Amino acid sequence: MVETDGRRTRSWATLGAAAGSAVGLELLARRLLRRYGEGLNSMPTVVLEEFPEIDRSLLEKLSSFDAELGWCPQPERTKQKDTGDHLPGEEVRTVVEYSTDEYGSRVCPAADRDDDADLSISTYGDSYCFCREVDDDETFQHHLAETLDTHVGNYGGGNYGLDQALMRLQRQYPEDPTDYVIVLVTASSIARILSVWKHYQEFGNVLAVKPRYRLDDGSLERVETPITEKEDLLDLEAHAEFLRSHDYHYDHWFKPHLARFPYATDLLSPPEQLRYLAAAGLEDVEGRFGVSLPGIDTARAKTRSGVRLEQPRVRYHEELYDQKADLFEAIVGEFVDYADQEEFTPVFAMAGQLRYAAYEATHGPIYGDLLDRLDERYPTLETIDIPRHFEEADDPEAVESLYVQRGEGGHYSSATNERIADLLVEELFD
Repeated sequence: MVETDGRRTRSWATLGAAAGSAVGLELLARRLLRRYGEGLNSMPTVVLEEFPEIDRSLLEKLSSFDAELGWCPQPERTKQKDTGDHLPGEEVRTVVEYSTDEYGSRVCPAADRDDDADLSISTYGDSYCFCREVDDDETFQHHLAETLDTHVGNYGGGNYGLDQALMRLQRQYPEDPTDYVIVLVTASSIARILSVWKHYQEFGNVLAVKPRYRLDDGSLERVETPITEKEDLLDLEAHAEFLRSHDYHYDHWFKPHLARFPYATDLLSPPEQLRYLAAAGLEDVEGRFGVSLPGIDTARAKTRSGVRLEQPRVRYHEELYDQKADLFEAIVGEFVDYADQEEFTPVFAMAGQLRYAAYEATHGPIYGDLLDRLDERYPTLETIDIPRHFEEADDPEAVESLYVQRGEGGHYSSATNERIADLLVEELFD
């Protein structure tokens, strides 16, 4: 009897220890997900809330709010950004400067506007058009202006899709007409044109609410954003029905990645997250104590792990080009029609984003033969597939050299931007 009671006691103790361990693991998993899987620049594989609270101080920092486009670079602003090109405790070595002129175009130091110029050029698109992470005199627009001795407007917008680029063009062009208009975006535009709230596909990007186009019996229909005042962003849940019904990613990407109990499962799968957590944790240690750990570049390890975690999203975008390319092509068609109306030469260029680079080096472009189809469908459109002109794009090891080596988002380096300018000259102006 005593022995039976002893076994029973040990069993209860074992169960209690197991239950305690499970609770402890859940609490730890929840805490780690909160620390490293919530907000911008976190793990791209998990999201914890649909409507996280937006702090008013964060809203006040949103200087680019635009009631029509969602957000837009403002005129006559200068911002400096630490690129992260240093280790904790080291002197900051690289700060890039972004300046805009009275039109809201990024400053082009090589040449001022000249109404009597024989050739005029403007560019519209996303952050690869804006040339984020390099200085004003390191953009491809600056290099192009130097070569052609003419001003080149830069109306790129961070995180813009092809849709916003077109909307900004139609609003801006009457004030700044040019002979050539180059629309340059990355392959992620296929996802951006299906979005009205970036948080549903780029977790933590809670301030980015935008308009979009829908196809209705083959015709483009513009869906306006309900957020007409910056203050409206503080209560996005009031617009939940609109956001969910008009954003393709709510059902197809957001809900499958929404973390739920048991949180340990979301923390431990996929296994790459453990490497990301290790790098992010070590980076926190470096930042807290102002030291750099010997033999470990924690920021670079975290960036590389983040790129690997992005691969499911790359494949998701590849599927979107199979399913939703008709919308993409229709928006390009609207661009071509506007060019015909305003009598400028339309150019569409596809840039290569870092998250796609290694995958595409092995599998080919995720957008397939899109540019060939655009050439065939729109004879007056010039198309340029930028990565296909770089030999590094076919080498998974070498392709990373095209981008800034440290920093926030892996944009093209100054040297690559100069090569892009040379390519544009060769393809369009020689």
